[in-house]
Amino acid sequence: MNDLHGILFAYRSNANLGELTRPRNTCSLPFGGRYRLIDFMLSSYVNAGITDVGLVVHESYQSLLDHLGTGKDWDLSRKHGGLRILPPFGYQGKGGGEYRGNMEALAGVAGYLQNIRQDYVIMGWGDIAVNLPVAQVLEQHIASGADVTMVCTPTLKGAPQFSEYVEVSGEGRITDLSIHPTTADQALESLEVYILSKQLLLDMVEYCSAHDIHSFSRGVLRPRLKSLKMMPYIHQGYVARFQSVSDYFQHSMDLLDPKVRADLFNISRPIRTKDQSNPSTYYGPDAVAVQSLVADGCYIEGVVENSILSRGVIVEKGAKVSNSVLMQGTVVKAGASLAYVIADKNVVINEDRMLMGHATYPLAIAKNSVV
Repeated sequence: MNDLHGILFAYRSNANLGELTRPRNTCSLPFGGRYRLIDFMLSSYVNAGITDVGLVVHESYQSLLDHLGTGKDWDLSRKHGGLRILPPFGYQGKGGGEYRGNMEALAGVAGYLQNIRQDYVIMGWGDIAVNLPVAQVLEQHIASGADVTMVCTPTLKGAPQFSEYVEVSGEGRITDLSIHPTTADQALESLEVYILSKQLLLDMVEYCSAHDIHSFSRGVLRPRLKSLKMMPYIHQGYVARFQSVSDYFQHSMDLLDPKVRADLFNISRPIRTKDQSNPSTYYGPDAVAVQSLVADGCYIEGVVENSILSRGVIVEKGAKVSNSVLMQGTVVKAGASLAYVIADKNVVINEDRMLMGHATYPLAIAKNSVV
């Protein structure tokens, strides 16, 4: 897919995720034991044969850089092209702070856009979990003669006040775009993933920069619904969006369903991540692990049920973990009991502690905490 260039927006940090995004932006949030959210869209790009990807960042991206490195694990470490990190060094913000929208972010990297070698560009966010057949999206885009192809899902996933929805005519053309409504009455939710030509994108960025327009959806797409041919690509597979702590917990629990795992981790479009070469997980003679995903490098002597454990988690003898998500390096000491808990990296739960949340209100413990 050498005629398609990838742009990934990785500057959004959702405050509604509370403790989970305080030390990082949303794209670097661990998910599924071994992965970060950025892995899913980045792998979708690479699986389609995209060799050039620009990653637009702004702040709190240190953990993202540590995870991605040179892009070697995604076959994006190249002399020409490959993975390019695009920080806001040339950004002159309106009043400071992070980007107000993706068009403002693109204006900040306009020089990079000018040098794109491909005719088409795909733009998407790095904070959703989806295995997207990008090659099929491009094929439909070219075959339909669309100016803009917008990836949508018929399974509504987001809270309406944070989501966008489209209406489609009988001819399959997008006729309306609702941005952050109070209710979701439409049948299709936009994933905010778009394919368009490089030249059209450059024209849009120049126009928006000159008119102080910072939102692609509100400032570019909606005013041009009649003048541009916009077509939806309807993705029927699994999609996870992360707009709250309960969203993160529920989508993590979704991974315990074999059907969800088979769709999200489609073997024909593998999801790649940073290789840490951990040893195999050790299970003690009295350990119990039921209906759980346990990454490499864990040490399990207690009981683990309906939970997701990242690399290097320790569950000591006599401890019980159920319906919980434990990130890398978490230690649950002897006699402790966890239920409906999300423990960030390097959390220590001391002996005989009992922590309990609820399926709709899980207990989130901040990174490096000792409880």
